[in-house]
Amino acid sequence: MNLEEASHLLRMTIFTSFIVASPVLGLALVVGLAVSIVQSATQINEQTLTLVPKIAIVFGVFALLFPWIMGTILDFGHEILNMVAQDVGR
Repeated sequence: MNLEEASHLLRMTIFTSFIVASPVLGLALVVGLAVSIVQSATQINEQTLTLVPKIAIVFGVFALLFPWIMGTILDFGHEILNMVAQDVGR
């Protein structure tokens, strides 16, 4: 494996991890911001008030997107195995 192939592999890995993690982390960010705004408006400073909705949203979104997440990771794994097979064939 040369430097170009290694950098392509690293780029694919970072891109795939970003694509897989961004929906879950994005919704957690939005929910955390919304709860923080509500806490600021009502002046309620309870730690569990921010934690419970975030956990519920993260698990819910993960459960809904699990087939897509696994499909994306499996496609990435197939690409990696194909690269290894081509590299061994040289």
